[in-house]
Amino acid sequence: MTTATLIAVILAIVAIAIAAWALLRVRRTDRLRTKFGPEYDHVIEREGNRSRAEAELLKRESRVKKFNLRPLSTEERARLSDAWTHDQSLFVDDPRKALIDADALVRETMSARGYPMSDFSTQMADVSVDHASVIENYRQAHQIAELCRTGRADTEDMRRGMIHYRALFEELLGTSAPDRQPEEVTR
Repeated sequence: MTTATLIAVILAIVAIAIAAWALLRVRRTDRLRTKFGPEYDHVIEREGNRSRAEAELLKRESRVKKFNLRPLSTEERARLSDAWTHDQSLFVDDPRKALIDADALVRETMSARGYPMSDFSTQMADVSVDHASVIENYRQAHQIAELCRTGRADTEDMRRGMIHYRALFEELLGTSAPDRQPEEVTR
C-alpha cells in the first residue's frame, strides 16, 4: 500500500467517523427535543448553549431511570382525586389556602408515584423527564404559590395557579381531561 493510499484510507475513516458522530448527535438532539418539548428550549436558554442543555437533560433521564416510579393504585387515585376536588372547592372562600393545599397535594402525588421530594428545582427536573408537556405548569404554579405565601398574589394569580396545578395534577394522576371518561368525573 502506498503512502497516498494509506492517507486516503485514513482520511476516509476519519470522515466516516465524523459523519457518524454528527448523525448520532442530530438524532440525540431530535429525541431530546421531541421528548422534552418546550422544556428543551427552556433548558437551552438557561444553560446558554445546546451542548450543556442536552447534557443536563441526559443527566435528568439517567437520574430518573434509577427511581422506582409507579402508577397510582385505583384507591390512591380516588383518594387524591377527592382531595383535589375538596381543595378546589375551597377556592371560593379561601383561594390562598386552596392554592397552598394544591401545592402540597401535587407534592404528595409526586411522592406517591415514587419521585423523591427534595428542593423544587430537582423535583421539577425529575418530573420533566416523563411529564414535559406540563412542566411549565408546575414552574408557573409554584411561582404563584410562593407569591401567595408572601402575600403578593392576588385572586387572579391564585386562580391561574390552581389551573396550572390542575393540569400537572391530572397528568400525574393519569386522568388528564381529554382521556378522562365521563363516569370518572362524577366519582
